[in-house]
Amino acid sequence: MDHVPHDPSGDTEAVDGVHLAQLATGENMSVQHFSIEPGAEVPSHSHHHEQAGYITAGALTFVLADGEEVVCEAGDSYVLAGEEVHGAENRGDERVEGIDVFSPPRPNPDWQE
Repeated sequence: MDHVPHDPSGDTEAVDGVHLAQLATGENMSVQHFSIEPGAEVPSHSHHHEQAGYITAGALTFVLADGEEVVCEAGDSYVLAGEEVHGAENRGDERVEGIDVFSPPRPNPDWQE
């Protein structure tokens, strides 16, 4: 068993107001913690990984390629297919916190560079 404690002081600010932490990585999936400040945005992007997530605090608005917007609040989960274009925005007044799981794993995501 691998045990990976989360130390928020080691989080990476991938873009302004978006803090990410690489957590456990296995053979078939990896786990990432995210924290998104009010007003911050994750730019539109895609990746070959399937992405499933869970919002633990706040509300996050996903913006999909066709212009559709989906709001996920604390307690909600979601799945994005591999290659699905998506971005996200924190339009609220509180920080959004959550967990993402990627399959196949993302052991060295580009935001770590």
